[in-house]
Amino acid sequence: MSLIAAIDQGTTSTRVVFTDTRGNVVAQAQFEHTQHLPREGWVEHDALEIWRNTRRALSEAMAEADIAEEDIAALGLTNQRETAVIWDKATGVPIHRAIVWQDTRTNPKPDAGTTQDVYLARTGLLYNSYPAGPKWAWILDNVEGARERAEAGELLAGTIDTWLIWNLTGGAREPENAVHVTDVTNASRTLLMDLGTLEWDPELCREIGVPPEILPEIRPSVSHFGTVRRRGPLAGVPITGVLGDQQAALFGQGCLAENQAKMTYGTGLFMLLNTGETPQISERGLLTTVAYQIEGQAPVYAQEGSVAVGGSLIQWLRDQLGLLRTAAESETLAAQVETSGGVVIVPAFSGLFAPRWRPDARGVITGLTRFVDRRHIARAALEATCLQAREVVCAMGGEPTALRVDGGMTTNDLLMQLQADILGIDVERPANTETTVMGAASAAGIGAKLIDAPLSLGETTTWKNTWAGPERDRLVARWEDAVRRSYDLA
Repeated sequence: MSLIAAIDQGTTSTRVVFTDTRGNVVAQAQFEHTQHLPREGWVEHDALEIWRNTRRALSEAMAEADIAEEDIAALGLTNQRETAVIWDKATGVPIHRAIVWQDTRTNPKPDAGTTQDVYLARTGLLYNSYPAGPKWAWILDNVEGARERAEAGELLAGTIDTWLIWNLTGGAREPENAVHVTDVTNASRTLLMDLGTLEWDPELCREIGVPPEILPEIRPSVSHFGTVRRRGPLAGVPITGVLGDQQAALFGQGCLAENQAKMTYGTGLFMLLNTGETPQISERGLLTTVAYQIEGQAPVYAQEGSVAVGGSLIQWLRDQLGLLRTAAESETLAAQVETSGGVVIVPAFSGLFAPRWRPDARGVITGLTRFVDRRHIARAALEATCLQAREVVCAMGGEPTALRVDGGMTTNDLLMQLQADILGIDVERPANTETTVMGAASAAGIGAKLIDAPLSLGETTTWKNTWAGPERDRLVARWEDAVRRSYDLA
């Protein structure tokens, strides 16, 4: 039996899954790590803790199903993107805690004169707090002697995929085998890689302040990244697939053709649309990124857009307002009424993200009357989620005929039907919604030539549009009016 191992190194935990080549999960394990918040807006992780948890999860998952190493044919990896770490090449010890993608310390000052068009055209990204490049520069500038040590060849930099691969293939204990690499999807989240050449851009490195010598080699997502070291679990297993987490979800959902799209419904909403082999730079507030690359083939690109508030709106109704006893009750209550009674919720708790990018917006509720009760509020909350998703879909550069969905909120069947109605296209949910880790396993399986297509996620449930155009138009018009009322409130 050939099994595929996959590591899903996320923002709050590290998860390991073992699956067979039919997509059946045979074992899994998961460990959380500490969130370090040294000051307002700063978020850090202990990279050594993440490495320890990775080894623990691999060992526990193998023990759970009594798996032998010879049963494992390939290892895949997916990771939280943009989180940056720099470590000592000789000792393997980070010189600073990893700076997490959520961290805001590298946001440019308003008077910094940053020319966003240059970065957007060359990298597909905006210069803000998200990319990894400025985070590496911050570490080099704020850890005593770090920049000098980097220039002397003593330090290595990477996102979390690079950090784990370097340790998995040998690290400081087996330096002759340790591999310092990343894949194109993670490299495309740094503000340092040229989207056209898929190489580090010397001019951008110089401008941002990151010596190219400390950066990893960029490889295709589906290729050979190295072999797991002799000591520890999975000794001798090849690493054959690496993807950033959102790209892994796209790959796991099988969105390998142009105009195929996926939306993840979690705390926020995250959409990627496959745009084919040519990067399409957005003029409507979206980012451009590498979706994946298979060795020997041209890269495939995607546009992506994020919405800050998705499932967190339901949490707010439950925890802050007390209108819901459980998150699941939002579906039960909303199903008891045919409409929201004219109520619209704009959940701009910290501004509006893609595609509007209005930091001055704040949350509003419009259309309240004495007729309205908590059932209408619950339905308005579900509609707000779908309407925000619609804005991202409309801003995309393609015309998807269906939207593939995953994430915790997708267990809400009414939400899925509302999404199909508000978008006017099919919404498809797989039986296995753990698409991120399955995407990593799929990439590894294809890289090891065990399979020739992404692993099965089980039977798909499809919701189709049931609305006429005028019904949708009226709801969208009320939404647009409510959003305008949310501006200039910060």
